[in-house]
Amino acid sequence: MKKIIKGISNFFHKIASFLDKKIIIPITKLIVSITENFDKSSKKIENWLSKTSTLLFISLIIAIIIFIVVDQKKIFFAESSAEILKSQPVEVILNEEAYVVEGLPETVDITLIGRKADLYFAKQSPSHEVVVDLTGLKPGTHKVNIKYNQALASIDYNVNPSTATVIIYPKVSETRTLTYDILNQDSLDSKLVIDNVAISTDKVVIKGAEYQLKKVATVKALIDINNLVKQEVGVINLKDVPLKAYDEAGNTVDVEIVPEKVDADITITSPSKELPIKVIPVGTVTFGKAISSIDISETNVMVYGDEDVLNTLTYIPVEIDVNDLNSNKQFKLELEKPVGIKQMSVNNVTVNVALGTATSKDLTAVDIKYRNLADGYTVQGVSANDTSVDITLKGVASVIDSITTDDVTAYLNLEGLTEGTHEVDVLVSGNDVKVEYVAKTKKVKVKITKK
Repeated sequence: MKKIIKGISNFFHKIASFLDKKIIIPITKLIVSITENFDKSSKKIENWLSKTSTLLFISLIIAIIIFIVVDQKKIFFAESSAEILKSQPVEVILNEEAYVVEGLPETVDITLIGRKADLYFAKQSPSHEVVVDLTGLKPGTHKVNIKYNQALASIDYNVNPSTATVIIYPKVSETRTLTYDILNQDSLDSKLVIDNVAISTDKVVIKGAEYQLKKVATVKALIDINNLVKQEVGVINLKDVPLKAYDEAGNTVDVEIVPEKVDADITITSPSKELPIKVIPVGTVTFGKAISSIDISETNVMVYGDEDVLNTLTYIPVEIDVNDLNSNKQFKLELEKPVGIKQMSVNNVTVNVALGTATSKDLTAVDIKYRNLADGYTVQGVSANDTSVDITLKGVASVIDSITTDDVTAYLNLEGLTEGTHEVDVLVSGNDVKVEYVAKTKKVKVKITKK
């Protein structure tokens, strides 16, 4: 018994000696160095701290604090816990040249269970590989296990889902024609037009399950305008253009495409054309008045757009409502862009309309012309009275006095008419929009025959 007591005494004596050397003496030296800087009133504190009982008490408190901290850390790392690794990618081992597999989840969640210290090291490990081994399986339906290659044997794990029902198909291939789509065309400078696209190949091979290949209606290269390094006139080469396969409804079909990407040469142009702005009065001014002049702030506009559209345009119309107009008026109007035109140099105009006293003038025997007659037919007036008309011009004298029959067109619209005799409305147009043109004969008869 005495030996036990002596052993315990020696043990505590060693602890006290250790604390005395490592803690008490350093602390005492620190306190002494601090108290030396104070006046004599601090001697009481120094005497109190110099007592052996005080220093033992402080050492005991510090030892207890150190013990608690170490013990808590030990408990923390010894306790069992769980960690969840979410959305871990699934790797499949399969002969990808020969088979296609469906039914595997793309990602799984893994729950790791073990000591916190082991979980910490497991999470730091670069290997979180989730594997499904389909080696040796033939085409058909199979139930397979999803396994996690854990980094530490001391860790238990659960995979969710842990199994999957997969279908293995033989991989087949077909050659398809490659076309292209242009994405984000609105991002292109409005003055520029994509004139041509030449892709590096017009044939691709699609691979996959036979039923998937039957769904593919088209394979397209997706040319994104946002991927152009610069937007300027010339030929721009765009590399690594992605390819997509689509069904008849425009949904993507999950098949392998060889090659996966192509290059494209994009030819950018800037077609433009200068056109006159034509003011078109709509309606009839008040009785006894006529338009004497129309002044517009801009007479021409530069338009940018597709070449085919530009070729069809001869002017840009701007309509003004003059119905029941009885005095001079100023119109502020916005020009409407024709379909296919992307930008115009002028977007707004000011039109000043002046009125004067209306008068009239007749043009006699204006020949009637024919428009929109179908191919394979000829037309002629039934009588001499059906081949020409008299036309009344209404406007201010200074305008209509100079107008001749060469400035006026009387015509029939024969669209949709076939062989036979037809009574058709007489239409009149003139070069000057300030004048009202009225045919005295409203209808004439024509005979249409086959050639």
